[in-house]
Amino acid sequence: MADMLGKYELRQVLGKGAMGTVYEGFDPVIARRVAIKTVRLPEPDDVEAQEELARFKREAQAAGRLTHPNIVGVFDYGETPEIAYIVMEFVDGTTLKHVVDKKERFELAEIVRIMEALMAGLQFSHDRGVVHRDIKPANVMLTKAGEVKIADFGIARIESSSMTQAGTMLGTPSYMSPEQFMGQTVDSRTDIYSSGVMLYQLLTGEKPFEGGLTAIMHKVLNTEPPPPSALSVTVPHAFDAVVKKAMAKRPEDRFATANDFARALREAFEAKPAAEAEGFGLSAEDFSDGEATMVAPSRPAPGRPVVEQVAAPARVSPPQAAAPKKGGNLALIGGGAAVAVALLGGGAYFLLSGHHASTPVQNAGAPPVSAPAKPATPPMTPAQREAAFTSILGSLPCTLLSGNDSGAAPEISGLAGAGAPQLALNAAVQSLPDAAGLTNNTQTIDGPYCNALNAIRPYHPLYADAGEMLGLNLAGGKTTLRDGDLITVVQKMPGYAGYLETDYFSSDGSVLHLYPTPTDAQTMLAAGATKTLGDPSHGGASWQVSAPYGTDMIIAIASSVPLFTTLRPQDENASDYLPALRAALQNAVSSGAKVAVAALPVVTIPK
Repeated sequence: MADMLGKYELRQVLGKGAMGTVYEGFDPVIARRVAIKTVRLPEPDDVEAQEELARFKREAQAAGRLTHPNIVGVFDYGETPEIAYIVMEFVDGTTLKHVVDKKERFELAEIVRIMEALMAGLQFSHDRGVVHRDIKPANVMLTKAGEVKIADFGIARIESSSMTQAGTMLGTPSYMSPEQFMGQTVDSRTDIYSSGVMLYQLLTGEKPFEGGLTAIMHKVLNTEPPPPSALSVTVPHAFDAVVKKAMAKRPEDRFATANDFARALREAFEAKPAAEAEGFGLSAEDFSDGEATMVAPSRPAPGRPVVEQVAAPARVSPPQAAAPKKGGNLALIGGGAAVAVALLGGGAYFLLSGHHASTPVQNAGAPPVSAPAKPATPPMTPAQREAAFTSILGSLPCTLLSGNDSGAAPEISGLAGAGAPQLALNAAVQSLPDAAGLTNNTQTIDGPYCNALNAIRPYHPLYADAGEMLGLNLAGGKTTLRDGDLITVVQKMPGYAGYLETDYFSSDGSVLHLYPTPTDAQTMLAAGATKTLGDPSHGGASWQVSAPYGTDMIIAIASSVPLFTTLRPQDENASDYLPALRAALQNAVSSGAKVAVAALPVVTIPK
């Protein structure tokens, strides 16, 4: 390529991609630095490349009608016989993604500032009928002066355009809204959702949903991430509601406009001191500033002035949580304020601003008063510890956990979803009281199984008697099966007679009902009885491992009454089965039936 492109000088290459190149350029007519994005013109019969060119032109059309301080400006569009190009504002800075990828964290005030600038740009765009549809850190520019600018309107939808409407899924999976995954027509509220995901990531250092495309899609459509304050002690609870509303599954439940989002964010930030003060039994007026020491006098006895010195919450470096199976960042755990009480005779003195007053003079004739020793906190009894652990761990989403306090030290085991659920579990474990020597044997399961775990979790107490538990294993205690291996499931009934429901959940979102089946009818099993499935020597159906390989999950349910009055289709979608299963479990328990549940990951690999 020549050193000139139209009237523009090409000075250096800023970046290259599969579709084209971005240059630093110069407009000699008005003496202005510019960025020039180029793509090669496709062959007429290359349908996919023609669509890319159409998006490229749409970027120029979309951004070209938007002149705003928080949007990268587009100045010109042109074509040569070989290439098409867009001339844009030159942004001297970096992307937000570059900062996030270096694991740098922003102060809360800076996060709010960035998000408010983003919302200002989006509101301007939405008011002019342009929906970005790909809001993510890579498309948010930070200039050296600290300005925030939205870039890359390559998949934007313009209200007057019929391109890429319903039935087309475009975007970046981790930031895509439910309606984008379902190929539905989108509006400005899809940008609200993506911005909520980005806010979650800035607050916690972690995306709300991780994994491959299928796993992310399932989570976006069916699960809720842990609130940001559960992953980071620096996030006030007020921000949880903002993120939740921005990331609502249904567009009508989100903020109606970007301005509404920004307003709620500012209110949450300004409510932060009041919320923190409330945790100490203080009012917002007790704060002179976020770092100051606060002094609140108590009710002194006659002749015995008493001063309580309350320190504001310290900024501490959070401990690092155990790394989840895939990716992960720091999980931040809760802390509290230090409270010091000084009992003084005669007059009071304060340790403020580093200055120490002289030793006070005692009241005449009064004996010295010394501070009472703080009584040691007695260790919890097993029953108290079980209650405390249950309250913290028992309702964590996308988990199925079991506790054991019969040995020398407490232990928890079970399953937790990869990504945010595992981080939330790690943070919760760190916050457990009296957890000295706790052994954490939980296993991370990666796949679209949060909905299934959430459906059975209410019927799986963290601490259960041995007689209430349902045994579930693969034959021989295997955890990994190779291509061609038989899937042989061994189940042991709890300490009561009942019926079994055994389901094989695949990573593709399907469910195979292993029992009961048309050839293996449901019968009542005796208390403690063993039921083996998939073993030819026992008769009945058998199943072999085949592609696709990965992590699947078996769920088994024992109930003292049958869950379903009619046989389910042997193979169905999890999205159809799980609502029916939830209803069946609720009906059984409400009628007084006993229920026990178990889940088992199955890793399948080629030979």
